[in-house]
Amino acid sequence: MYLTFFGLNEKPFAITPDPRYLYLSERHAEALAHLLYGINEAGGFVQLTGEVGTGKTTIVRSLLAQTPKNAEIALILNPKMTPAEFLLTICEELGIGVPDSALGSLKDLVDILSHYLLRAHAAGRRVVLVVDEAQNLSPEVLEQVRLLTNLETNTQKLMQIILIGQPELRELLGRNELRQLAQRVTGRYHLNPLSREETAAYVRHRLRVAGSTTDIFAPSALSEAFRLSEGVPRVINVISDRALLGAYTLDRHRVTSGLMRHAATEVFGRRFAPGWLPWAITAGIAAALTLATVALWNFQPWNAHRPVAQVPSPASAETALTPASAAAATAVPMATATAAPHLADLLTQHAADTDTDTAFARLFALWNAKYQPGSVDPCTQASQQGLECVAERGSFGQLRLYNHPAILLLTDPSGASHQVVLTALGDEKASLQLGGTQAVPIGELTRYWLGDFVMLWRPANSPVKTLSTGMRGADVRWLRRSLQRLRGAPGDAPAGDLFDAQLASQVRDFQREHQLSVDGIAGVQTQIALASAVAGAGVPLLSAIETPHGG
Repeated sequence: MYLTFFGLNEKPFAITPDPRYLYLSERHAEALAHLLYGINEAGGFVQLTGEVGTGKTTIVRSLLAQTPKNAEIALILNPKMTPAEFLLTICEELGIGVPDSALGSLKDLVDILSHYLLRAHAAGRRVVLVVDEAQNLSPEVLEQVRLLTNLETNTQKLMQIILIGQPELRELLGRNELRQLAQRVTGRYHLNPLSREETAAYVRHRLRVAGSTTDIFAPSALSEAFRLSEGVPRVINVISDRALLGAYTLDRHRVTSGLMRHAATEVFGRRFAPGWLPWAITAGIAAALTLATVALWNFQPWNAHRPVAQVPSPASAETALTPASAAAATAVPMATATAAPHLADLLTQHAADTDTDTAFARLFALWNAKYQPGSVDPCTQASQQGLECVAERGSFGQLRLYNHPAILLLTDPSGASHQVVLTALGDEKASLQLGGTQAVPIGELTRYWLGDFVMLWRPANSPVKTLSTGMRGADVRWLRRSLQRLRGAPGDAPAGDLFDAQLASQVRDFQREHQLSVDGIAGVQTQIALASAVAGAGVPLLSAIETPHGG
């Protein structure tokens, strides 16, 4: 929406972990060096921890981009599973075939993995297991992880393991029953939030990567970005993106501190006062008390009953400090008191309807598909009906790009998880199926959603393949015909099945228009965006469903 206005090529503050936007502060550079050391050197475990939103997953993506050619990476993003499922996932990530007879046997799976690791070692290849969100590992799976480090030759371990998680991972590994595992951790690093200077450099870095040639954020706005976010990159992104939208709405080419506070108010659902206000109020109260003390000292006893002048309230102090501050308050629309967020109450009231089966039943119904609780897993059921699952951690921008209803994983203030279907996504509000259709402000929803979602879409052919130059087949014909439809060509226009240079150029144009990675290769993301762009009647779209008013 605001890209052309600010002269940007793409959104600079998307919360997806794009390695191109990785800002290597001193702490992030050290963390990345620790992980690269873990890949290149034989040893036990490398542990990386950090608070939510400090950039751990982005560092992982950057690590994968710098992986040595002789290294094979098994990346596990969701480790909530049984030991057998964990071993099977490692085998799948490494492309190891597993016979059906071995699926439920830990011994068979370990033997299969061990033979593969020995062959990889003989061929001079390194095998690295990277586990993200490792604080979710159960003690049983952690014990299995420890046993994997027993797979070794006389000189080195056959598998290097990197555990990445929130600070709870340190507490988990500190348990007495897991001391054998903790003793094998050869490198530990904790990722702290950014400093004030790093926050300013981080914002400028992301703007430059997105194509900015000017300083869009005023220095005072950069200071507010640090104060409001406490240096957490994900929070910086959310607030800064909202501030850019606010500046665009007001036709301003520079983001001020007032706009940053206004953006934070919309994101967090509560008002933020200027950073200097508490100091000013304190100084005002101190001055008033001093005057009152002097007055009482000078008054005669018979005048002691006269009331002391009232101390200015915080609100009056804010509006009466200086003419400049009053002008700034007039220029930047301040948020009025907002109603208390109600999403938490809705999640509590309808907690019984936010389980996995209910969410998938509702999502399947939007596609006129049938969901059977207690049967095979939902994605298998979807595949049997011509649909495909997409399970990712992304942003609202990514959901708008895909443009299909999705199940959002929400976490309420008590820490309980809820799975809720998103059916519409406007500029200000989102529609959720939660005790009926509820309109929830996007800023409020952001407080409970960290980016995890599951979506269904209908591909032209299954399984979905990445399409690139030189390939031929029905998938390529669908790709060409879909791009022709977007350009207004008739439906019966001839469409070849060869992916040639001309088609690659058309794919790049489509990717550029939809802010995708411009590489001329039609991967899953490009195909999903294209399928939604040419969707016919009966295909559920986020943009096609009117967001209801009220809540």
